[in-house]
Amino acid sequence: MQAAASISRTSAEPYSVVAMLRAAWREPVEVLSAFADEAWAIGFLSGGGGADGRWSYLARAPDATLTVAPGDGGDPFAALAAMVGPPSPRLDDGPPFQGGVAGLAAYELGDHVEALGLGRHADWPDLACALYPAVLAFDHERREVLGVGRGRDETGARAAAERALGWMDAAPVAVHPGRLAEPLSASSGSAYETAVADVVSRIGLGEIFQANIARLWTGRLKPGRRPFDLVARLARTSAAPFAGYLRLADRALVSNSPERFLRVSHDGAVETQPIKGTRPRGRDAAEDAALAAELAGSPKDRAENLMIVDLMRNDLARVCAAGTVAVPELCRVASFANVHHLVSTVTGRLAPGRGAIDLFRAAFPPGSITGAPKVQAMKVIAGLEPPRGPFFGSLFWAGFDGAFESSVLIRSVGFCAEDGGWRLEARAGAGIVADSDPHEERLETEAKIGALAGALVCDPQPAMSGTKKVRL
Repeated sequence: MQAAASISRTSAEPYSVVAMLRAAWREPVEVLSAFADEAWAIGFLSGGGGADGRWSYLARAPDATLTVAPGDGGDPFAALAAMVGPPSPRLDDGPPFQGGVAGLAAYELGDHVEALGLGRHADWPDLACALYPAVLAFDHERREVLGVGRGRDETGARAAAERALGWMDAAPVAVHPGRLAEPLSASSGSAYETAVADVVSRIGLGEIFQANIARLWTGRLKPGRRPFDLVARLARTSAAPFAGYLRLADRALVSNSPERFLRVSHDGAVETQPIKGTRPRGRDAAEDAALAAELAGSPKDRAENLMIVDLMRNDLARVCAAGTVAVPELCRVASFANVHHLVSTVTGRLAPGRGAIDLFRAAFPPGSITGAPKVQAMKVIAGLEPPRGPFFGSLFWAGFDGAFESSVLIRSVGFCAEDGGWRLEARAGAGIVADSDPHEERLETEAKIGALAGALVCDPQPAMSGTKKVRL
């Protein structure tokens, strides 16, 4: 089956006209609660403050869907580009996302970039996305909601915007107040340390410079709980700038990612912000500051970050105009609910004739969760881990106007319906370099999974300082 053949669309006409309507503020998680169990409901739920926390988006009831399963023929990136279509007009005073395609690119979508013969996760397709002409955009800075609609003419565009605002009329659904999941089971810590030691040995032999190796956690939601309950719990206690949610018919993805993969503005400006280098948060202010300072001054963590910066510079240079790729920010310490990270920024500008999907293809999967050199690191990962599926892939939107935004799917949980309930899976990894200590890398995975595990298996806690409370 050709990838493009699985597109189903109610109309082949372009969505060339855009309309926008304003409404009073509502919390996006509260609005999403009413339709979170619908297939193809999707949310991009920014939080944690700062420029990356300004906009959240919700969408539902798409006009078209595109699913690429393992073994499907054709070029999924070409099918995605065809679904988005050529750039169309935008509203200068509107949000970055003004309707378009949104969805999940699983890690193994990278097998369509480099034919590595990767195994596939039993539960997830390589690509699952949909076309949304109606979007709710939540401006956290101005505290207003925008209904954005696309159509063939002004009447159709305004009707789509009105339809989006109408989603706020549905009564919110209460989140379960108790523990969400049974205790989680972790893959063997000693086996993970052995895998880390194997990677260190490969680095010593010159096969690779770095690889990101992950551990697996599995579990099951308690009866009566749903995946969206985790979304609401995390928004209240552990907000993240690139949090997201996608519901498919019998699967759901919840992400609490702090990491941007690729951003493209409508005028072709490009940005990626790889994360490498981690320390846990301290038990008090003094310990917390000391851990952040230790991370900032760590030669090992800075080297880990620099390798991925170089990789991302190379990926961007494939589709950016010569001389435009730059690194304006290197190894900044960013603090999140459970960890401190080193974050760098790489920028560029698309070359003439290139678009966001060209960049997506050139850089996928993200360098921060593969390694360097990327292709060889992916081969090493495939020999040490089961297929990743959604984990370390990307949740993305591609606007009709050429804009694009995507996350790296770390701090994420995948859910599959089973026997009237939900089983779940999560992963956390660490970047392994020449001087990595296997036990310390194992501890890093446990620090990274902490916020997710706590939200799933612990009694609900009060909202952390600095996060928004969500009323449901």
